[in-house]
Amino acid sequence: MDTIAFDGRAGAAGDMILGALLAVGAAPEVFAPVEAALDVEYRTSAVGRAGISATRVEVVRDGDPVEGGHDHRHYGEVVDLVEGMELPDRVEHDALATFELLAEAEAAIHGTAVAETQFHEVGADDAIADVVGAALLFNDLAPNRVVTTPLAPGGGEVVMSHGSYPVPAPAVVELAARANWSLQSESGDRELLTPTGAAVLAHHADGVSGLPALQVEQQGFGAGAADPTDRPNVVRVVAGEGDRSLRREPITVLETNVDDVPSEVLGSLHERLHEAGARDVSVLPATMKKSRPGHLLKAVVRPEDADRVARALAAETGTLGVREHGAGHRWVAERRVETVEIDVEGGSHAVRVKVATDEGGALLDASAEHDDALAVARTTGLTVREAARRAETVWRENDGD
Repeated sequence: MDTIAFDGRAGAAGDMILGALLAVGAAPEVFAPVEAALDVEYRTSAVGRAGISATRVEVVRDGDPVEGGHDHRHYGEVVDLVEGMELPDRVEHDALATFELLAEAEAAIHGTAVAETQFHEVGADDAIADVVGAALLFNDLAPNRVVTTPLAPGGGEVVMSHGSYPVPAPAVVELAARANWSLQSESGDRELLTPTGAAVLAHHADGVSGLPALQVEQQGFGAGAADPTDRPNVVRVVAGEGDRSLRREPITVLETNVDDVPSEVLGSLHERLHEAGARDVSVLPATMKKSRPGHLLKAVVRPEDADRVARALAAETGTLGVREHGAGHRWVAERRVETVEIDVEGGSHAVRVKVATDEGGALLDASAEHDDALAVARTTGLTVREAARRAETVWRENDGD
């Protein structure tokens, strides 16, 4: 599937997201690891909401809906629970990243450390099933891109574990600050955007101002529990083929200035920070206070990896502070590595080729890995450039467009 677009004008809740993804073709069988771990069942049904036929998903145990708000788990407990499920690596990553966003939002509201954050409503089994279930469904559909239009929070008041509060709930606002989509103005007299729904879309979806240009393949509706008469209580998803472009990836930039770090440490910094999760690392010469020579160290990271990379940067260099710049996003090509065999004087040599495409699969570049080309050159007497050229030629002849 190329593009999944959420219509945010009706808000979003975890169960409604599940229903909408099932309605556009995701397989309910992927829920099995969550059902086994939590001793629950995802009950799916077709329902009507103000004239709209939609898919309703309920998390039940022994035939009865699992009610939220009773299981108050700490963030670490939820992490352990998710890591104990038999999930694909990508699904586990997405689920944990979503709960990390929730923990950061709750910690900001209550003034606590993330590790000490206690989940209330979002720590219950049904909320965990919604977050992990959404990750499983996204993984099953495997879209190139997920987007959402501005999300409607609703209006009125919402009842939380500590009492009532005006909509949008504080956690929803904190999550919106960490997401790259925007909130619409408040309207109506009931909550439309829940913390669970906001967290799922904060991790999975990019913000767009309106539904993108799509060759529509299908639309689906996920139903909420309530059935008001004034408007359909559904979330709509539109799926189809979108414009080919680079993938938009959320990033932030960490940096620090140092003037007393040995060159050997600077030389190993790229590898150490990449191990911690950095996407790119730069070491730039700089003039420090009192005109002393030094270096500006910069690391491009995903927001969820920022704490870990900052800690590694401080530990490796001894710097007393790391700055963070909210760069927002970068546009990146889809990348994969394929191995080809090149023949040199009757001998076969393996060379990896890095292939870059846009989201639609159109080829942007194919280049041989330098280390592999260097190894071939040392063994055969070819130049590194010639070894790389031969590998790229073989790839294009066998696989390229």
